[in-house]
Amino acid sequence: MIPPRRLIFLLAAQACLCPLLWAATSYEVEFENNVAVKMRDGAILRADVYRPKADGKFPVILERTPYDKYSNIHDGLVAAARGYVFIIQDVRGRNASEGQWYPFKSEGADSYDSVEWAAALPYSNGKVGMVGGSYVGVPQMLGAAEAPPHLVAIYPGITASNYHAHWAYQGGAFSQLLAEAWASVLSVNEASRRASGTVLPSHWDLMLPPSRYPLIDPGTSAGLASYFFDWIAHPAYDDYWKQWSPEEHYGRIQVPALHLAAWYDLFQPGTLRNYQGIREHGGSAAARQGQRLVVIPGGHAGFGQKVGEVDFGPASVLDTWEIGMRWFDWMLKGVDNGMAREKPVKLFVMGRNQWRDEDEWPLSRARETRYYLHSQGSANSASGDGGLGTQAPKDERPDSYVDDPANPVPTHGGAILGDTGKFPPGPLDQKEVEARRDVLVYTSEPVGRDTEVTGQVRLELFIRSTAVDTDFTGKLVDVWPNGFCQNLTDGILRARYRNSMEKAEFMKPGEAYKVVVDLCSTANVFLPGHRIRVEVASSNFPRFDLNPNSAEEPERASVRLKANNTILHDRDHPSAIVLPLVD
Repeated sequence: MIPPRRLIFLLAAQACLCPLLWAATSYEVEFENNVAVKMRDGAILRADVYRPKADGKFPVILERTPYDKYSNIHDGLVAAARGYVFIIQDVRGRNASEGQWYPFKSEGADSYDSVEWAAALPYSNGKVGMVGGSYVGVPQMLGAAEAPPHLVAIYPGITASNYHAHWAYQGGAFSQLLAEAWASVLSVNEASRRASGTVLPSHWDLMLPPSRYPLIDPGTSAGLASYFFDWIAHPAYDDYWKQWSPEEHYGRIQVPALHLAAWYDLFQPGTLRNYQGIREHGGSAAARQGQRLVVIPGGHAGFGQKVGEVDFGPASVLDTWEIGMRWFDWMLKGVDNGMAREKPVKLFVMGRNQWRDEDEWPLSRARETRYYLHSQGSANSASGDGGLGTQAPKDERPDSYVDDPANPVPTHGGAILGDTGKFPPGPLDQKEVEARRDVLVYTSEPVGRDTEVTGQVRLELFIRSTAVDTDFTGKLVDVWPNGFCQNLTDGILRARYRNSMEKAEFMKPGEAYKVVVDLCSTANVFLPGHRIRVEVASSNFPRFDLNPNSAEEPERASVRLKANNTILHDRDHPSAIVLPLVD
């Protein structure tokens, strides 16, 4: 098991919403501990309440977390001093709250009940906002879809749009590192709750001699994280996932939202989809017109100016707590603080390392431009003959490599979460990965002027395989003049889900297919002298599970086979990376 101290545990809200600034109006703070909140089914959830020590009624900011409400004491003190009732609640089955912990399952109904309870408190003015990042964004998105009458606005950070894609799975591949680390760490509290009933001597046979006294009964790991095994049992995007997928319910969301995303964050695609989806399909004009988006560099990969091995400069660091407080001052208090006149989208553009305000996401002025893969059949590793350019291929030999599950391409940076000691996230030099023969590398000539790529990136590949199922990975890389190879964004596709995430379709060995690998989004300027590079491989382990290259389910496979995989790039099979270029 990954030791908790080595896990990037930024899934809690305080990681992305750390309070740093004081408020102009400051109140003394009163505190109530473990306040009982009764849910509609009778379960008692417990919350800590921080509120101004003053007469009158105040707006409420509600945070619902699985990470222990005591971890956010500072948030509560700062918000209450600023004139808010700040409520931090342990979600169902976690820490002080009753019930069974099962991610996503009860968050919609419990959030509705908690919002309405908070609105009715004697010191509440009836206006409630919700806040928090990563899993703490889940109760906001699912709660907003339940449309509680007193919910006014939300501030979800670095969170997903459905919990199949870009959480438990990506491109049909199981997010092994995230799922295993997250389930293990959260199981510590579950094991503690289970063992706590055995701590009194009366639980045991008192005739036992003291030397044989069992201090506690830790039990087995069975049942600690049943959801983890349910995730494995549902590899396709089926009704299990759809029942609590926010993007299936955008039309029910009726409140404005400020979304915080990050380029190197594993939930980046979902956060961008949440912004765009509610803006286009929200259930009220207030929701459709009230979406805001801020995109920082690191997110779960880091919140400082240096993320991974790249220093983005001091200007890259935003006080995301203060942005949230300005949002709630405007939404909940009606303060004219200028946010109403600001553009709805704020992006950090890497390369230039500058902030830019935009009217929209995605950018309508971005031009989809194909950079075609070229070689004479020897693009294996960065030492090969792989090229990249806007001229379509003619007659070229394909590139082939062997995908061996016993020797997978290792995870090296990117939008990951897990054991940060062994698998650090963010932008890292990719030279070691690009030296492998089972990694195809295609590199452009040095760009002659600033070349901005801002938006969603996809990789269109024409492939053949000796296997009925295999994976294809893609990575966009910025090659600096000094040789540093900065990974920008990447993705994976399990070939059996090439046509739909809802239904597996196996390939015929040796037959050519077109597949599209979603490489997520980025905003980066390739500066003069830099090169644009694409990597193609068939594994990224342990970020994603290993494909056995057979028709067996990967998590139950009895045999793992080697696959000979081929990338075609000729007149009839123009494999390319599609980049959104911005002038």
